[in-house]
Amino acid sequence: MPETHQLKPGNKIRLARTSTTGKDFHDDRDAAEAEFEALRLEMAELQYKLYAEGKRKLLIVLQAMDTGGKDSTIRKVFRGVNPQGMQITSFKAPSSLELDHDYLWRIHAAVPAKGKIGVFNRSHYEDVLVVRVENLVPEKVWKQRYEQINQFEQLLAASGTTILKFYLHISKEEQRQRLQERIDMPEKHWKFNTHDLIKRAQWDEYQSAYEAVLRRCTSKHAPWHVIPADQKWYRNLAIARVIVDTLRKMDPKFPPPEQAVDGITVD
Repeated sequence: MPETHQLKPGNKIRLARTSTTGKDFHDDRDAAEAEFEALRLEMAELQYKLYAEGKRKLLIVLQAMDTGGKDSTIRKVFRGVNPQGMQITSFKAPSSLELDHDYLWRIHAAVPAKGKIGVFNRSHYEDVLVVRVENLVPEKVWKQRYEQINQFEQLLAASGTTILKFYLHISKEEQRQRLQERIDMPEKHWKFNTHDLIKRAQWDEYQSAYEAVLRRCTSKHAPWHVIPADQKWYRNLAIARVIVDTLRKMDPKFPPPEQAVDGITVD
């Protein structure tokens, strides 16, 4: 059975001891890419049924260190999926309006509607990651948020939302190479921000913050998957496997017609 990289509730994880390379799990890139293309087509068909059924929704959360590949994952994995059935939300620094509300206010508003697949590019987890490392709120405040997030996700699950969470796990060396590409390649200059270098210097602090998230916010109804992401071809395959397997289990169906159509002829 293919590796899903899914964490179990209560399991501790040390990211420094967890592989970032897909080559540890798959040794044939051509075969992996062929499987990925087949899964991508199946995903489009299942998403179409989910959209037509209009009863349930799938929420996918993507988190990673800078350059981890969240944008690329969205672009590659969901290519060919009907945009009408997709909802992509990228969470940046909160606006003044958002700061006037609780930290989950903007998150709840972006949860996908029935029939849709929603993708969070960053998420509510920034409020126990960035705020912790950057000391944006007192420790006693962010420490309460793990359980608040668990309860929030339990509410979503109880309301018909299937939740999948992916941490795209890259090595510090891979991040160095990707940041250097953004500096060396003119077509990637727009991606580079000197603030990325500041965050890189905080690598260990962010790894510790992620370990706390993965340990404290993995549940049966909202599991975390730690995806080896140094090789993009394996990252795409591993994520597609989990999403398609989940949609298969959801088993969406085309709804019956609102009224009988037997014998109707269109002139």
